[in-house]
Amino acid sequence: MPEILIVEDDRPISDLIQMHLSIAGFISYQMYDAESAASFLSNKTVDLVLLDIMLPKMSGMELLEKILPKEIPAIFLTAKRELPDRIKGLKMGAEDYIVKPFEPIELITRIEVVLRRTGRKELKLVFEDLEINEDRREVIKAGKIIDLTLREYELLCMLVRCQRHALSRERLLDDVWGFDYPGGTRTVDMHIQRLRSKLDWHEKIRTIYKIGYRLEH
Repeated sequence: MPEILIVEDDRPISDLIQMHLSIAGFISYQMYDAESAASFLSNKTVDLVLLDIMLPKMSGMELLEKILPKEIPAIFLTAKRELPDRIKGLKMGAEDYIVKPFEPIELITRIEVVLRRTGRKELKLVFEDLEINEDRREVIKAGKIIDLTLREYELLCMLVRCQRHALSRERLLDDVWGFDYPGGTRTVDMHIQRLRSKLDWHEKIRTIYKIGYRLEH
């Protein structure tokens, strides 16, 4: 299970990030200034660092210089949205640069992309007796491989990543089929019904009235 260090001095934001990382199946640690993070990393290896730029005592960019020799990938999380700031961060060696505020699903997706690109660990999503191996695009439930179409697979990944969160039909349609998909949200309903049938999740994928769907234990 990938381990992630959150370096963010705004504690409510840090707590929110940690909550979503936990939901997505990651282990995470929290530090609130760059010096504490540097000390933590002197004794502990993680798979990724989420790094704010504006930090007390030492900036995130200064901390990045200390992280790079350890070959730990880092993603900047910052309110600094100007293009020169983004270019500077990426040129310094950050793997990605995410501007606040951001959607949790965007953060999780970008983390997974970086982990896959840097080969830190095999990525798996787990929900009860179901396991999704994203490297092989393989879904196993109770030891049995489940045959899914590409859209069913991508829809399932979204539901598992955002378990216990209500996802609107519009959001599912945009994220799985794309913004320019000409069909309507009825497509989402049809694929949800197929997933319920194939996984025997008639009770677990809940319909949220006038909103969409939520995966529940």
